[in-house]
Amino acid sequence: MPPTTLLTVSGLTKTYITDQIFAEVGFQIAEREHVALVGVNGAGKSTILRIIAGLEHANAGGIVSAQGLRVTYLPQETRFTSANTLRAEARRAFAPVLEMAARMREIETAMADAGDALDDLLTEYDRLQTRFEAGGGYDVEHRTDEVLHGLGFTAAQFDEPVDQLSGGQKTRVALAKALLADPDLLLLDEPTNHLDLEMLEWLETFLRGWSGACLIVSHDRYFLDRVTTRTLDLSFGRLEDYSASYARYLDLRTERMTRWQKEYDAQQAHITHQEEFIRKYGAGQRYREARGRQKKLDRLERVERPVEHDRLNLRLGGASRSGRVVLSTNPLKIGYDGPGDPTQLIATPELEIERGDRIGLMGPNGSGKTTLLKTLTGQLPPLKGRYTYGTNVKPGYYAQSHEQLRDSGKETPLSLMVHSQAISAEGARTYLGRFLFSGDDVHKSISALSGGERSRLALAALLLEQANLLILDEPTNHLDIQARETLEEMLADFDGTILFVSHDRYFMDRIATTLWIVEEGGITVSLGNYTDYQRRLGRRGAVAEPDTQEDTETQPAAMSSVNGNGGPLIERTAKGKPRRRNDAEAQRAMAHTEREIGRLEGKLNELSDALAIAGIDQDVAAIARLGEEYDRTQAALDDAYAAWETVSRAAEELTVAGA
Repeated sequence: MPPTTLLTVSGLTKTYITDQIFAEVGFQIAEREHVALVGVNGAGKSTILRIIAGLEHANAGGIVSAQGLRVTYLPQETRFTSANTLRAEARRAFAPVLEMAARMREIETAMADAGDALDDLLTEYDRLQTRFEAGGGYDVEHRTDEVLHGLGFTAAQFDEPVDQLSGGQKTRVALAKALLADPDLLLLDEPTNHLDLEMLEWLETFLRGWSGACLIVSHDRYFLDRVTTRTLDLSFGRLEDYSASYARYLDLRTERMTRWQKEYDAQQAHITHQEEFIRKYGAGQRYREARGRQKKLDRLERVERPVEHDRLNLRLGGASRSGRVVLSTNPLKIGYDGPGDPTQLIATPELEIERGDRIGLMGPNGSGKTTLLKTLTGQLPPLKGRYTYGTNVKPGYYAQSHEQLRDSGKETPLSLMVHSQAISAEGARTYLGRFLFSGDDVHKSISALSGGERSRLALAALLLEQANLLILDEPTNHLDIQARETLEEMLADFDGTILFVSHDRYFMDRIATTLWIVEEGGITVSLGNYTDYQRRLGRRGAVAEPDTQEDTETQPAAMSSVNGNGGPLIERTAKGKPRRRNDAEAQRAMAHTEREIGRLEGKLNELSDALAIAGIDQDVAAIARLGEEYDRTQAALDDAYAAWETVSRAAEELTVAGA
């Protein structure tokens, strides 16, 4: 028996004043279907959800719903106030069930003095009890606590007033209410906003096991792949329906566009050939044949030219090359030093970033990731410890909330470019065009820009700095999927160093070669990207272990040019001859180099294991990425061996001289 159709959308058209957003959109959603709605920013995805939810009206077309269909809609940003506690507000999702419970209590009280009405009360009570049980009334408390915990709320927060929560927390409360309402059709607009990775994984598990239907708008490709099995593509005002998850949809769409281009090219060649014949013989002996061909051309249904959306044109300028060691720290304590006692968020081990590293910083919301980035960029002082940039390092910082965009109320994208960089107005216009600012867009007030526009402008400002160390805090926020893919391509080709925070797991997989994982107030290091880390978790069945003991305790690299104190291993005179050092210094340098050799050998073993796992899984991308990391580590190990030999010879010279 085929599944029941819950919703039929037909001929839906929406126009704002003179701008048509989409036209003749049609699709159906069946019970239990999990459907993704994708498209660039501004395509009209949120508008379709609002029309289905009854919050907006279409100019044409209609929607037919199954009888009694229960629909719940979650907008991108939820703005509401409530004097209720967190738990009480979440329980409002069970309003019908709770009303039944209240009526059942009234009946229980009335039974004592019911008299002749007792039979009627018992009948009503039995009916309510059956509906109460079917509606999950006995599980209200358990389900409420389960969902609130899954979305990152602690038991201590359950009794806090909703009005005291942040905007992001209120959005999570609204998401909890939507999930607890258990509708027939759930409409979710960017439900992964404000969720950290742990919450995302919980939500994915919840929705994968949920028996209702849902229509989801999201830029989180990993989330769509795990939760949805069908993809609606809204582009250029038209809708294409693909019976596939997001990853498979990408392949199918590429195949479709290739076929479309071939059909268009073939028809254009045919038209050109016919028009050439008509011009040549239209007035000659074969004019009847030419007229016949003209009539056929006039009746020919033309294939539209395939079109693609404009893409960001991201290119990094020629940044100078940094030294091998880009950033090194001793153990740091990160947090805020307020009027009272300092608030410590993270205590780090010794950390080091080498040229070419791509380090993804992971951890729960509020764990201190942004605070760590602000500390390493000099915006906040460490509570304890210090960090040092290497030779010729030029950092560039992308702030999550775009503080780097000066916004006096009068600043525009054009004035920002002209005032902050040595660039002419015409050059700035051309440059901004690469970031999809065209026409009067360059004169908009920065304060009036959308989230996506602000993100693109912040990227434009960052790339002009020609930094060789990019420190990025959630760079994919507010970017649509196409813009995220362009950013990934640019960063994949970047020959500098990257330290970044992101909740976009596709982005994390594409860019990261090492993860710094913030957990329980500390940092552990995991080689590879997010998928490698998840694979390691699955194989070990627990929280990822440090790659080696040295990774969590001490990680400064001693290469052939530095000793354990940061100075030269072998000091030389002006003529290049070794300068004598005492035996204790030589022994310390030798011990430090031996520790570095041990660390690198351990790292090679870990990489070898990871390569073996990737080989078993036939993960070609992981094999390539881990292979490059293996080669870099092997080169570093060779340098460390050479350094050890140099130190060893120096120690022998001192021993001979002392004898």
